[in-house]
Order: sequence, then structure tokens, then C-alpha cells
Amino acid sequence: MDLALAQAKLAALAGEVPVGAVVVDASTDTVVAAAHNRVERDHDPTAHAEMLAIRAAAASLGRTRLDGLDLYVTLEPCAMCAQAIAFARLRRLYWGAGDPKGGGVENGPRIFAQSTCHHRPELYGGIGERDAAELLQDFFRKLR
Repeated sequence: MDLALAQAKLAALAGEVPVGAVVVDASTDTVVAAAHNRVERDHDPTAHAEMLAIRAAAASLGRTRLDGLDLYVTLEPCAMCAQAIAFARLRRLYWGAGDPKGGGVENGPRIFAQSTCHHRPELYGGIGERDAAELLQDFFRKLR
């Protein structure tokens, strides 16, 4: 999660909502991909940290299914990202801060609880929650 938090800090420095994500190969404990939000920079509403990290991992490994890999992200994934996590067949999902307004895992549509969900990763929320929440709060406080 420390690497994901470092990515989130890079996002904040770039004027992006500070969310970072890292894909890790659990069998070797190596980082496969890391990313942070680039929505504003790329003018792309889908350029969430999770989406970018998943895309980079798939491209790096040359496969669409990321079985055996884990995703660490600083904020509870939205519904779009949760669905991408399911399609990628990630093994585990770890996240920091919960997202009552935009989350799609424990909040909102709860994608992995739906009967139509093709794959359900193991879920671990609240990892590094305080640090992730502080980054987000500081970022939005400065905007106001």
C-alpha cells in the first residue's frame, strides 16, 4: 500500500485526485504495474488509477486475465473499476479509504455482491485508510 500511496501523492502533485494503484504478483512479491489518476491530464474520464494499472499489467504480461495478481488502491474502487477488476480476474483487492459517495465495492452498487458478477476477488478494505483519507481530504481542502 505504501507504493500506492506514493502514486497517490504523485497524482496530487499533478493536480489529479490523489488515488494510486499498484498491481503485485503475489507469488514473487514483485510490482507488475503502478499508476495514479490521470483523468485531467489525459482528458479521459476512465483514466482512474485502477484502470491504468490494470491496463499496464495486462500489456506487460501479454494477457487479459491477471490471475494470481493483487491490486492495491488507495480509495475504494468505483463501479467501473470494480467491474474491470472482475473482468481481469484479479486475485485480491486491497484498498485504503472507503468511498461512500462513489465507491462500488462496499458502497453504492456493490459490484462483487451482484449475481451477475463473473469473478469475485478476495476483498480487504481499510489498509492504510488514515493516510489515504488524509491525502484526499488535504487535496479537496486546497481546492475549496
